[in-house]
Amino acid sequence: MQEASWDQLTLPKIVARAARRFGEQSAIEDEGVRLSFAQLEAAGLEATRAFMAAGVEPGQAVAIWAPNLWEWVVAAIGAQGAGGVVVTINTRYKAGEAAYNLRKSRARVLCTLGDFLGMNYADCLAGEELPDLAQVVTLRGDSKRGTRWRDFLEAGARIPEAEARARQEAVTSRDPADILFTSGTTGLPKGVVSAHGQNLKVFATWSQGVGLREGDRALVIPPFFHSFGYKAGWLACLLRGATILPHQVYDDAEVCRRIESDRVSVLNGPPTIYQSLLAYPEREKHDLSSLRLAVTGAAAIPVELIRQMREVLGFETVITAYGLSESTGTVSMCQPDDDAETIATTSGRAIPDVEVKCVDASGKEVPQGEPGEVWVRGYNVMQGYFEDPQATAEAIDADGWLHTGDVAVMDARGYLRITDRIKDMFIMGGFNCYPAEIENLLFAHEGVAQVAVIGVPDARAGEVGMAFVVPRPGHALDAAGIVSWCREHMANFKVPRHVEVVEALPMNASGKVTKNVLRERAAEKLGG
Repeated sequence: MQEASWDQLTLPKIVARAARRFGEQSAIEDEGVRLSFAQLEAAGLEATRAFMAAGVEPGQAVAIWAPNLWEWVVAAIGAQGAGGVVVTINTRYKAGEAAYNLRKSRARVLCTLGDFLGMNYADCLAGEELPDLAQVVTLRGDSKRGTRWRDFLEAGARIPEAEARARQEAVTSRDPADILFTSGTTGLPKGVVSAHGQNLKVFATWSQGVGLREGDRALVIPPFFHSFGYKAGWLACLLRGATILPHQVYDDAEVCRRIESDRVSVLNGPPTIYQSLLAYPEREKHDLSSLRLAVTGAAAIPVELIRQMREVLGFETVITAYGLSESTGTVSMCQPDDDAETIATTSGRAIPDVEVKCVDASGKEVPQGEPGEVWVRGYNVMQGYFEDPQATAEAIDADGWLHTGDVAVMDARGYLRITDRIKDMFIMGGFNCYPAEIENLLFAHEGVAQVAVIGVPDARAGEVGMAFVVPRPGHALDAAGIVSWCREHMANFKVPRHVEVVEALPMNASGKVTKNVLRERAAEKLGG
């Protein structure tokens, strides 16, 4: 993409560019549906007309709450073509969690589906107050309150094609493209706003750096609501002419079957995916010889895992990277020719045109080899948190440096080794978990007086949550009951795997919970 002018590029233009360059090559294949790049452009234009007919104006939010489907991609292309801003919603969220994102973003249209993993997404929102939501569209399945995707598209026929193309052309690279909700120490989700141009420049750089190429076939396991599945997944494929193979729910047998039958060459995902494949007893019955490129991150990675990914799973190239939503998904990345130890123990060096430094508590850069908070400055830094200037100012200083809250050591090569997190976030199976948010949800339990959540090591998931709960007077709590309640009221990855009911939480003189004491107690209790 060296010929690209990032001051001009938008997602609609990239889709049109891909149609010209790759034509009838396969863009996306999903459950019997195959769209070429030319057909994907046509489908995106049809969806743009539908969103315009639904009243979506430039800058308005269109939410997508659905698993990895070909319709997800078409909906996103269509919404952004209409000038809309795509809001992604975690498929593991319960109705109340999803409704918060919808209200906060003032989403006008929600694209979702009927039943998935035992829940009808569209119907479950019936009791939520959503004053700005004008229409619910079911990409698949039926709903009592949703418009079927095909009917939604047909309603767009009243918008002239020329008018839709003009709307696409009016979108600029600096216009917001998406809002990905994340959480901070307040426990309330914040919407990270990224623009078209920065999305495309970051992932053109990323896809070139990892070696994604025309004709690759990428099984996209990370969810589309996350930048790993969305931007490093289907968007990167559009940029490079690779085929998108959406995958909904991870299962060893099904993934092995798909690698063999779909001739998958690229696999992205957290380390747990590769660890699971290596441990799968039936793996050798499948032909996995098509695998070429693996991209991983989001958790600590054993050096031996990198070696086994190459020697046992057969990957020619294994890449690790580091990023966060506030950095448009990418800060640094390893190089294809880095050795296994470098790939496993570091997150690579800053991507081109991006500055990274490690600083002490006063903001002074620390010497190489010493730990400090990672600060990032460049085109990849978010536009800000949606309608939250105070939180934005706390995250990005007056000189444009994004304060990540992550602690790292930088070596003489400029490679980062993430050592800790200033914030208490932990990563469970590749999902970011924010203790303050989980604590906030747990406070809704009528029997909970106080609660503190920490991350503890787990052999399979990397880290899991552990909750220390103080009961209200007159309420008898037990660990199993708390876990059961959590499973009903929060996404599965947020549910604490360990619970200890205590009389009081350890606190310092200022009344702040001393989580280091809780971590020591957890290590003693769990033997870790």
